[in-house]
Amino acid sequence: MRLALYQPDIPQNTGTLLRLGACLDLAIDIIEPCGFLFNEKAMRRAGMDYLDFVRYRRHNSWNDFLEYRQLHPEEYGRLVLMTTHSAQSFLDFKFQKNDIILMGRESAGVPENVHNSVDARLLIPMNPQARSINMAVSAAMALTEGLRQTEGFPQLAK
Repeated sequence: MRLALYQPDIPQNTGTLLRLGACLDLAIDIIEPCGFLFNEKAMRRAGMDYLDFVRYRRHNSWNDFLEYRQLHPEEYGRLVLMTTHSAQSFLDFKFQKNDIILMGRESAGVPENVHNSVDARLLIPMNPQARSINMAVSAAMALTEGLRQTEGFPQLAK
């Protein structure tokens, strides 16, 4: 399983998710442009010393990401978009081991062309009066369910 961040706006969320990727041994794809200066110094401030343990790849654009995905089908499976514009709960979805959970921009989600190119669109059920859950928290929730279903969590040391 992988996590892909589409043009993230908030460096703290990106740093949090890089740290999560390091802790759960998940690869992360960052689809640029970011809404902040993405460099090692800024990410070390947000993600602390976990950058040494995370596997991440930067893509210059959505098209670059799609091309790279086509060249590496063993690593890149279905694109699963987390969005408020869906009727299907992530709790009712059957995740696969090589799924890519795609998170949109904190400020705007993803554009229509991205929305229309994914394999599944999932929603986190929540209070209808609330607008949205923080992107990093939403990603953690979706990853937890996907890893639980596919038994993809790192094994406990014995």
